[in-house]
Parts: sequence; structure tokens; C-alpha cells
Amino acid sequence: MAGIKGMRHYPPAIKAEVIERHREGESVHALSREYGISRWAIRCWCGLTNELIQSVPKKRGRPRTRPVTSQKAMELEIKQLQMEVELLRSFLQAAGRR
Repeated sequence: MAGIKGMRHYPPAIKAEVIERHREGESVHALSREYGISRWAIRCWCGLTNELIQSVPKKRGRPRTRPVTSQKAMELEIKQLQMEVELLRSFLQAAGRR
């Protein structure tokens, strides 16, 4: 007895026909309705599930306690610090200390 309990098995001819019709441009949803096969099974047969899984990398390890600062946030902080330095320089010049 092959497969998982309750799992339906389809003849290779039907699988090949469904795959060919999908390659020709027919939607997974339409094929699912016509043949009475789950959309997930059709996606697996056509190799669409591997694309979805590989597009999102799996996170590994323990989650970080602090959020990682993004490049934009770092650039914004640098810009603010540069403005602060310029204000302090202009204040020192006005006070005659520089």
C-alpha cells in the first residue's frame, strides 16, 4: 500500500495530460475543476511548488532581540548628525569661539 492514507492516486496518463494542458496556458484552477483534482496536486505535478518554496528563504536560528537597522535608517541618522554638527559649528562661530 503506497502513499499516505486517504491519498488518491491518479494514472500517469491523466497526470501527463494535466501537465501538458497547463504548459499550454490553461489555469490550475480550471484544470482542478474539470478533473476534480486538488489545485495543490496539480501545482506539485507541474513543479510550481518548488518555485514558491525557493523564492522565500527559510529563517534559521534564534530570532534577534533587537531589530536590524536598515540602510535607510542609518543614512537618515547620519544626515541628522551632520545637520547637528553644522548647527553647532555655526553657533560656535556666532559666539566667537572659533
